[in-house]
Amino acid sequence: MRNKYIAPVLLGAGIAAVLYSCSSTIPKKAVAVTNFDKAKYLGKWYEIARLDYKWEKDLNNVTAEYSLKDNGTIKVDNKGYDVKKDKWEESIGKAKFVKKDNVGMLKVSFFGPFYAGYNVIAVDQDYRYALVAGESLKYMWILSRETSIPESVKADFLIKAQEIGYKISDLIWVKHDKTN
Repeated sequence: MRNKYIAPVLLGAGIAAVLYSCSSTIPKKAVAVTNFDKAKYLGKWYEIARLDYKWEKDLNNVTAEYSLKDNGTIKVDNKGYDVKKDKWEESIGKAKFVKKDNVGMLKVSFFGPFYAGYNVIAVDQDYRYALVAGESLKYMWILSRETSIPESVKADFLIKAQEIGYKISDLIWVKHDKTN
């Protein structure tokens, strides 16, 4: 008798999991950039700093390249050099806008239907430097079009991140070789 309830419960749980994975969130005090210019954001970015997590553990020379696909989604090509394994790692995914494509709130997937929040919360007017918040206070990145960032921009981004609630003392400052 109990078995006839298992399938509907599992199906409901599966649907809920998929719906949850397709949503995107942003940390409570963070606000995504409005008047976001998708075309200006496309291209290559160097990771300057990040809150470390398992997918980027031990990576230096990290870059992210964003390009527009024919179907309107954005191709995400992340690369980094694993210093412990002594080899390059690459991960290709896709990004979609959560609301409108002029709001810097996206969801990114590297694993099928599972998405995570990718929120541009600060960018300079020339799209040279960006502060990106993940879906929670566990994920944050500082990006630049070059392998370094001016101290004034770095200071502004760190203040903003700290005001949101990020623990900036935990940031990993990414090394970039001059040969990349």
